[in-house]
Amino acid sequence: MRLDKFLKVSRLIKRRTLAKEVAEQGRISINGKQAKASSDINVGDELSIRFGQKIVHVKVEKIVETTKKDEASTMYTVIREERIEAE
Repeated sequence: MRLDKFLKVSRLIKRRTLAKEVAEQGRISINGKQAKASSDINVGDELSIRFGQKIVHVKVEKIVETTKKDEASTMYTVIREERIEAE
């Protein structure tokens, strides 16, 4: 599944266009490598996503085409969250 679609379906990012923009800005990496919106993701991959002053590290647990809001969080596990200090 494409990275931007996974982020939308899992509700880590609300809209696919926003997920695409975040990826184009270089704020997402898959297994330590910078990712594009079109990058394929697989079960077991680790994503790092920078949201403002925070970096969220998640592990992909399952991939489904559609999901209900209640079940979206089962698609990933949050490994850790880091705060970025303002310079």
